[in-house]
Amino acid sequence: MKSGRDNLPAAVYTAAQVRAFDRIAIEERGIPGYELMCRAGRAALDVLEARWPDARKIAVLCGAGNNGGDGYVVARLAREAGLSVHLEAVVPPERLRGDAETAWLACRDAGIAAGPFASGWDGGFVPDVVVDALLGTGLDRAVEGQLAAAVEKVNASNAPVLALDVPSGLHADTGHVMSVAVRANVTITFVGLKQGLFLGEAPDYRGELEFSDLAIPPDVAASAAPALERLRPDVLQRALPRRARTSHKGANGRVLLVGGGPGMPGAIRLAAEAALRVGAGLVYVATFKDSVVPVMAGRPELMCRAVETASDLDPLLALADVVVIGPGLGRSGWAERLFRRVLASERPLVVDADGLNLLAEAPERRGNWVLTPHPGEAGRLLGRSIADVQADRAAAVRELAARYDAAAVLKGACTLVGTARPADGNGSGHAASDRSAGLAVCDYGNPGMATGGTGDVLSGVLGGLYAQLRDLPLAARAGVLLHALAGDDAAAAGGERGMVAGDLLPALRSRANPR
Repeated sequence: MKSGRDNLPAAVYTAAQVRAFDRIAIEERGIPGYELMCRAGRAALDVLEARWPDARKIAVLCGAGNNGGDGYVVARLAREAGLSVHLEAVVPPERLRGDAETAWLACRDAGIAAGPFASGWDGGFVPDVVVDALLGTGLDRAVEGQLAAAVEKVNASNAPVLALDVPSGLHADTGHVMSVAVRANVTITFVGLKQGLFLGEAPDYRGELEFSDLAIPPDVAASAAPALERLRPDVLQRALPRRARTSHKGANGRVLLVGGGPGMPGAIRLAAEAALRVGAGLVYVATFKDSVVPVMAGRPELMCRAVETASDLDPLLALADVVVIGPGLGRSGWAERLFRRVLASERPLVVDADGLNLLAEAPERRGNWVLTPHPGEAGRLLGRSIADVQADRAAAVRELAARYDAAAVLKGACTLVGTARPADGNGSGHAASDRSAGLAVCDYGNPGMATGGTGDVLSGVLGGLYAQLRDLPLAARAGVLLHALAGDDAAAAGGERGMVAGDLLPALRSRANPR
């Protein structure tokens, strides 16, 4: 059993892959299917008892198939543990087959009656916890009829909800709601993490995640390439080892940030300080003349230069190991001239905000850059609507990476990082590296970060990390994770509502020094 985000596996699979692992465990490893079902029920009850130790009355709503079978096992084990169990068969048990039928018969033989679905709780029963065992990972159409009514009953119960495998009504691959879905407080998923728990609307429905591999041998999944990789804190341990005692500022990289057009000094200031806080050795800012004083105020470590013409950038570009362009840049003629001059250089880039909007107007491929769009900017880069991007975020980030030959960061709840090429440790991207291959997802972070300026902070983090790592895909992954963890630290310190982007800056320094 793995509890808490830090302890969840890194590998995330499609529902079909996880079903294949089940089949291999049963057919090739000789583990009876009913034994796996009993392990799932035991794991679920363990979570229920750990999360809600004072619960005495539970309601279990069962559908068909293995998900319903898991629910029947939970009901039987809960009764054996002395809990009061209210069991509803939303799908008549007579229709069950295989292991699910075995689970129901064991429940019946233990003296637990499975009543039919009812819109209310019989006899005024008020559950302390509701267990959702209605629908499993095979859902591929809208939830209707009694199953939809059961989902609504669960959501209206005012009791905490434990969902088995995936919240009923949530598509196990896309994370989209199939007309209606259970809003769980906790979801325990089995055998392998499903990608639909990290995509679409899943963050609003799954609650906290728990995981049990059901003691299936780890090598069962060894030959399958994960659909996604969760970014875990150990990424930072690998990316940011302790510095050598002989380290000096030049060894820690030079970052140039370009932006801060008329009336917009705040964005470039936030990005520049973020680059400092994650450990860049030297940070330069090229900005509009009226922005110089506001950018430098209170942060004398920043080296700020007013630039009026594109050629004014050349001496700074010659110094830089990486360039961050976009925060507060604007879309004026001044902004466009600076943007084109930066793109014409050979420096690795991080492109954000108005830099992305200018790129969308004249797309090009470059190879050594990170693009950091939110869904609206991603839509402009791909020539699609926001709705199209959000309908399949995984496909969108893959297309961004391929179309622009970039490391692409699609921001939002469960930010995705896609790379056109794997990392090789020096940023050239010609040799494979497991740490940066494929598509990564970050399930850290919180709604308090949905405020102006946090994206600018991220761009500075990415630039500051690349200056030290010289590996764009790795910097993209580590930077997204570090930024999200800093946001969680800031929320823990004072709450999500009312957070501002600057609240992340102190936490960045702490997270950039993993213990």
